[in-house]
Amino acid sequence: MHLLVLGGTRFAGRAVVEAALAAGHDVTLFHRGLTNPGLFPQAESVFGDRTADLAALAGRSFDAVLDVAGYHPDVVAKSVGALAGRTARYVFISSASVYADQSVPPVEGAPTLSDDSYGGRKAACERVVLDGFGDRALIARPGLIAGPYDPTERFPHWPRRLARGGRVLAPGDPADPAQFIDVRDLARWLVTTEASGVMNAVGETMPMAALLDVCRAVAGVPAELVWVPTSELLGAGLDPWMGVPLWIADPEWSAANLVDGSRARAAGLTPRPVTETVADTLAWDRARGGPVAGTDPFPPEREAELLARLW
Repeated sequence: MHLLVLGGTRFAGRAVVEAALAAGHDVTLFHRGLTNPGLFPQAESVFGDRTADLAALAGRSFDAVLDVAGYHPDVVAKSVGALAGRTARYVFISSASVYADQSVPPVEGAPTLSDDSYGGRKAACERVVLDGFGDRALIARPGLIAGPYDPTERFPHWPRRLARGGRVLAPGDPADPAQFIDVRDLARWLVTTEASGVMNAVGETMPMAALLDVCRAVAGVPAELVWVPTSELLGAGLDPWMGVPLWIADPEWSAANLVDGSRARAAGLTPRPVTETVADTLAWDRARGGPVAGTDPFPPEREAELLARLW
């Protein structure tokens, strides 16, 4: 098939293009040429700014469009309008953050946000896509996306931290839920599935302790997990959402890692073993020399200060 990827040079988009090329598809990327512009010489790049117009794609048709970088409904509306009638399928990466109530396990069909938050804007983007393409659209709602080239540093923190060994601040309770999808599994599914509609594209939920145990085993370095209760972390002034990577202490988000992904898995989404995601993320992190200065969400000195003060 001839696929058009809107974006395609960062994290999820990068993985989508890699999966599409591996499957033998012809791929055209529409992007600004600012991030990794020469990343895929075997694919066609068309340069333009989707926030303004898609005139560079005028007169062209595609078998499917994969929108990996749509965050504002007015921008997505330009893409939907420009490509309506010129593609058979529109695949949109949304987010599980669209759900209005994150205190109960989110399932497809539950109410979504209608505000100007990240989740609210993603929900509005979904409506634009569905209005334009109906049953020819797939809306994928991932939660945390993990794997190599992750720019958020949330998941990479843990393989890197366990590889450093020593006393490791583990946030909350060992039984607290953790949930993610490997970016490569998400990408492969988006490229190969014929499913349509709205689907939560997530992996299975696992205890946080199990995830950290995998990180420790992959690193092969002695490390002591020091579990610091949520109440003490909050008392120390940590942000309940981003204070420690993957730790969620906001009661209104207590089910954010309990998203029901059964529909997508029934439609072929197959998560790889957690060990593989952890190992590959650690290998990538080591190859690049660790995070860019100032981007580590929980730097060693902050962790050491909290351990000395709290535990």
